[in-house]
Amino acid sequence: MSTYNAPLDDITFALRHIASLDELAELPAWSDVGLDHTEDLLAEAGRLATEVIAPTNRTGDQTGSVLDDSGDVVTPEGFRQAYQQFINGGWTGVSADPEHGGAGFPLLVDVAIQEMITSANMAFSLCPMLSQSAIGPIGAHGSDEQKHRWLPQLISGTWTGTMLLTEPQAGSDVGALSTRAEPQANGTFRLWGQKIFITWGEHDMAENIVHCVLARTPGAPVGTRGISLFIVPKFLLGPNGEVGERNAIRCIGLEHKLGIHASPTCVMELDGAVGELVGDEHQGMPQMFTMMNKARLLVGLEGLAVAERAYQQAATFAAERRQGRRPNTKTGAQAPIDQHPDVRRMLLDMRARTEAMRGLLYLNAAAADQGSRHPDPEHRKRAQQRAELLTPVSKAWCTDQGVEVASVGIQVHGGMGFIEETGAAQYWRDSRIGPIYEGTNGIQAIDLVGRKVPMDNGAPLAALLEEMAGLDRNLDKAAAAVAEAARWLGDHPGDDALAGATPFLQMLGLTVGGWVMAQAWDTAEKLEAAEPDQAGFWSAKQVSSRFYLDQILPTAPALLPAVTSGASALS
Repeated sequence: MSTYNAPLDDITFALRHIASLDELAELPAWSDVGLDHTEDLLAEAGRLATEVIAPTNRTGDQTGSVLDDSGDVVTPEGFRQAYQQFINGGWTGVSADPEHGGAGFPLLVDVAIQEMITSANMAFSLCPMLSQSAIGPIGAHGSDEQKHRWLPQLISGTWTGTMLLTEPQAGSDVGALSTRAEPQANGTFRLWGQKIFITWGEHDMAENIVHCVLARTPGAPVGTRGISLFIVPKFLLGPNGEVGERNAIRCIGLEHKLGIHASPTCVMELDGAVGELVGDEHQGMPQMFTMMNKARLLVGLEGLAVAERAYQQAATFAAERRQGRRPNTKTGAQAPIDQHPDVRRMLLDMRARTEAMRGLLYLNAAAADQGSRHPDPEHRKRAQQRAELLTPVSKAWCTDQGVEVASVGIQVHGGMGFIEETGAAQYWRDSRIGPIYEGTNGIQAIDLVGRKVPMDNGAPLAALLEEMAGLDRNLDKAAAAVAEAARWLGDHPGDDALAGATPFLQMLGLTVGGWVMAQAWDTAEKLEAAEPDQAGFWSAKQVSSRFYLDQILPTAPALLPAVTSGASALS
């Protein structure tokens, strides 16, 4: 079983040559945060991921988090120590507001760092990810007093955060939730109800947990219009902001899951827990969507991160495992299996899909940065629209690809991949939650077809496809197929469009991945001669890019009949 080595060269390549980090460095918003030291920052995060967090991955999977008799969750050995080193480095607040203790870096840099942390141990990474999900709505919609009281500790990581949305009778249908919040004379609320699937809802790594809870106040309208957002801490705060008495919110069970065993997925019970309203009543859903795009991007990142880890292990195994002889030879010693063409094909397929995912996710993050901080309003609008268009693709396509790459990794190991001792199966088990998290991939496809493609009369998609023109013949074919599919979907609203939503999302994901790889090919070809000391890296980039463009991308136009078959095909 191999360990993890942070792919710093690949990450830097994607930041510089695909996502154009240098353009962000020129914007006034980030002129003084130190983007010229990004590579040093990445190296330090990579060291933490490789040396401190990665060793906890396998033991965490085998041990899991445990709910003890007193109702406390105990994390696996080494997790608390790794988390302490994580927060000592300030990694939770990389892109958070400096006013409350954050470093103020672009989301793009944060995503690159989180890729390494997630590859090192996906179960571990979910804890700080959920903290970021709590920071978002509090920072955007909380009062000044709430921001002062909660954000510094969340951003530092001293406290962690969660989101309490799902209930037994209300999964993706959030509007069906029934948790109730009763107003109190002192301005607080008391909450009663039960929430399920709460990631890191209870643990022993931080001194407090800040829950963001969706609930209904008395007389609230039915459905999503009647939902409000509340802050409900594990421990109430004293007059000076210190941790005080235990609140009436507890974990009453842990889910027994396929993967991410070290991440405690909790059933949480609120039994009159004290909470405080964020913003106005009945604004819970709009407030939650403040962080939804970022959360979906970070879930898509899980697909990339696990794929990278699965590829590294498969490549190491294939270089060491000897089976059969080299092709076209009848004598001699058994050869490493990575010399057999079909194994080389599988490894190259894994690597090419992983690089395409990285490019897509980094492009998405860069568009979000441009859309939030560029000084020109029209540029901000276009960038924000691109980020919104790419987000469901990043989330759904990348998590699907992560499952596929992890599965191929098992295949590279052969029979040993099906044996838990090698660790290859863990990556597939861990990756399988990605297509379900933060709105299932079917929901992402519906969002893409129903909201994102039609926005601004289709201008964001048209602009994206226009930028792809002329880079590669197979990319031109894929882009033309996407344009034709989008026209058909626009002409066939309702069930016909919904029936074609998932294959359309897959088609667009494959095509944007092709755009990424066409740019990578062009850049690597130009730099190979200019930087001969890196010739091996540039050559490898050309090989993986060409493989994607010639062997993976052609499957995109082949999805056109599936997109346009209509709802009758499902009868």
